[in-house]
Amino acid sequence: MPIGHLGLNVYDLPAAKAYYDRLMPQVGFEPFFDNDRQFSYRPADGKIGTWLFFYRADRAGYHRRNEGLQHLAFIVKTRQKVNEIFDWAMTEGGSPIRQPQELPQYHPGYYAAFWQDPHGFLLEVVCHREHAAE
Repeated sequence: MPIGHLGLNVYDLPAAKAYYDRLMPQVGFEPFFDNDRQFSYRPADGKIGTWLFFYRADRAGYHRRNEGLQHLAFIVKTRQKVNEIFDWAMTEGGSPIRQPQELPQYHPGYYAAFWQDPHGFLLEVVCHREHAAE
């Protein structure tokens, strides 16, 4: 069974919503609902998958190396999409952690990029297809 949903706390909820409203459609998610205390996304077009909820945090200070969430990985269909999303993230204030590249230590064809978003979360976009399979 897939995980039903994940909840993430962010200190600057309006800024996070603006950022994720631009990112999530690129990785196959659509808005679910939002109000002044939270916003959320679900897999687009009725697909099965994990829904993401963002809640207003009481204080700032998340860091991926502390106890708790380490990173979120979004699966995309092509290596080109990995490159496009990473490039987009760099123009949107992301900090590069790992440039788009093949990571064969995970499995042949694992192509991914990592960045830290403006709110401190480590994000990954990954394609599990070998280059020739595109």
